[in-house]
Amino acid sequence: MLTTTGEVLAPLKHTGCVLQVSGMRIYTYGEMEAVNGTDARLKCTFQSSSPINPKTTIISWSFRPLKKGREESVFHYQERPYPPVEGIFRKHVSWAGDIMGQDASIIIKEVKFTYNGTYICQVKNPPDVHGSVGEIHLRVVSTASFSQLLHLALAIAGGITAVVLLIMLILYCRRCKKRRQRQPEGSEEAPRKERKDPTACHPSRAIHLYMSETSLEIDSSDGMISEASTNDPSSSEDEGPSSDDEDDGDDDSD
Repeated sequence: MLTTTGEVLAPLKHTGCVLQVSGMRIYTYGEMEAVNGTDARLKCTFQSSSPINPKTTIISWSFRPLKKGREESVFHYQERPYPPVEGIFRKHVSWAGDIMGQDASIIIKEVKFTYNGTYICQVKNPPDVHGSVGEIHLRVVSTASFSQLLHLALAIAGGITAVVLLIMLILYCRRCKKRRQRQPEGSEEAPRKERKDPTACHPSRAIHLYMSETSLEIDSSDGMISEASTNDPSSSEDEGPSSDDEDDGDDDSD
């Protein structure tokens, strides 16, 4: 944009009621808790209007205690990390960020109650050297709060559920694979044989049963009831000579 004097000014960006030159933007959690003696990751990400150059990008962390006192340097990064060599954070800070990933996070190891305070994250990526800074208010507690315990329990339960589902899926796939290996390729399942009645037999082997009709004859001489011969011709042919014939033969012989 040109002014009346002919100077070229940087474009202005309107954010609410404040006019500011576009530059570096820092994003951090406003507040966080950490249990005494544990490690705390202070997350800080940034966004620059200029391409990220890992050789010129500068990251600095500082600490402002709750009680009155001077600010203390916590961490510095320029081409490589520079942990503090003195002070309360000596050997208690490690780099956890990624310049190309626009991440400037650090880890505070074994936090103490003296670490209660405000941590300030500042990033410079020339020509973006001006902009907002990120602040994190850390509160060190003796035990985890209920919300933290709940989140931890949910995370553990979710992990266990995922593992169980994965195991079940693997077992199911193995069973399907075994079934496919047992069944030859291109073969179809043989049709089930119809169950036959064990009492039934082939018509050629069937035995025909005939019911003979019997009649009773009364001998008028002695009043005795004798059984008459059957009407089945086949039975009469198979049987030998009757007893009457044998008696007649004996009489003839006499």
